Amino acid sequence: MNHIDRYLKKIPEPQRTTLKRVRELITEILPLSIECISYGMPAFKINGTVIGGFAARKGHCSYYPFSGSTLTTLKHKLVKYQQTKGALHFPHDQPLNKSVVKLLLKTRLAEVKIKAGQKKP
Repeated sequence: MNHIDRYLKKIPEPQRTTLKRVRELITEILPLSIECISYGMPAFKINGTVIGGFAARKGHCSYYPFSGSTLTTLKHKLVKYQQTKGALHFPHDQPLNKSVVKLLLKTRLAEVKIKAGQKKP
C-alpha cells in the first residue's frame, strides 16, 4: 500500500470513490507520472515537478494544479466549478470528467515546459 492508498483509505465515502476516479484519470492520462504526497495531499510528478493533485475537503473535493496560473488561464473554460487561485472545487460525489482532467494537466505541462525553457543554462 503506497502513500496515496493510505490517504484514500482515511477518506469517507462518497469522496473516496470520487478521488479514486480522479486518480485513475490522472494515471491514465500521464502513465509515466510518479505518485507522491505533496503538501499533505496526493500528487503526481513528472521529471521531479508536481503536475497536479487532489484532496478531500469539508463539503467538496479539490483539484490542485500546483501552479498559481493554471486555473487563471482556464477560468473561462471551467466556469461551472468554484475556484480559488490554486484549487478547483467539485462535488464530493461527482469526479471531474476526463476532458477536464486532461485540460488541467495539459495546461500545467505547457507551463512547466515554458518555465524550463526560460531557465538559463
